[in-house]
Amino acid sequence: MTSNHTDCHYCLQSLCGRKYALRKENAYCIPCYDSLFANPCEECKQPIECDSRDLAYKGRHWHDRCFRCAKCSRSLVEKPFAAKDELLLCTECYSDEYSSKCFHCQKTIMPGSRKMEFKGSSWHESCFVCQYCRQPLGTKPLITKDKENYCLPCFEKQFAHHCYSCKKVITSGGVTYDDQPWHTECFVCAGCETPLVGQRFISKDEYPYCVDCFGKLYAKKCASCKTPITALGSAKFISFEERQWHGECFNCAKCSVSLVGQGFLTQQDDVFCHECGSA
Repeated sequence: MTSNHTDCHYCLQSLCGRKYALRKENAYCIPCYDSLFANPCEECKQPIECDSRDLAYKGRHWHDRCFRCAKCSRSLVEKPFAAKDELLLCTECYSDEYSSKCFHCQKTIMPGSRKMEFKGSSWHESCFVCQYCRQPLGTKPLITKDKENYCLPCFEKQFAHHCYSCKKVITSGGVTYDDQPWHTECFVCAGCETPLVGQRFISKDEYPYCVDCFGKLYAKKCASCKTPITALGSAKFISFEERQWHGECFNCAKCSVSLVGQGFLTQQDDVFCHECGSA
């Protein structure tokens, strides 16, 4: 390279007939330029001379001949590569050592390709699709069943139960009562709408009621204690003519002996054992 520059800006020797390099409009002989400005090669630590190609990546520099895979030593010049812990690797070596495997096809997800993450696993973008309609899921809402992913419309068509109360789809959780699915929030007393999950309740016409509402609305009253007779009380109840008693309430009105399974006498609204009734 020759020009109107006559002397090296650093050593001041004549540049006539010699190669030189320019930096900020100043001319340097090749030895001075290399000693002052050449980048050290990351691999061999030698300067990358002016007449050599300087390959740079993230502030580091290599000779052409030194820009190689740290594992298999194949040249990375003009080839795709990946970096790991400051080492450069060809895509094959990087994949063998570090790349994720697709949860669906179990093949390597190559560096540079789009990877989908869901519940701690990775998928190729082309593998992350609805199991039923095969449409890409991307970032759409989805539901997983038996390790397969479904878009919401397909899941509802194939698997979803509909709440017996509100008729809407149950996507998670829920309660089964009388062989019918319910949303947890829909499983409430048909009378007062108190939540019934974990509570005692009584069924009437396929709907659940809390004990209080059932007693108020449907249960017969004990002739003795006047409280409702429900299935949640004593297993036995006594019925005579138009009156009913809890088993534990069916006692002689005078001596209080139990009349369950015994003969008894009635007098107006009271019942008596034979001894008291005959006195």
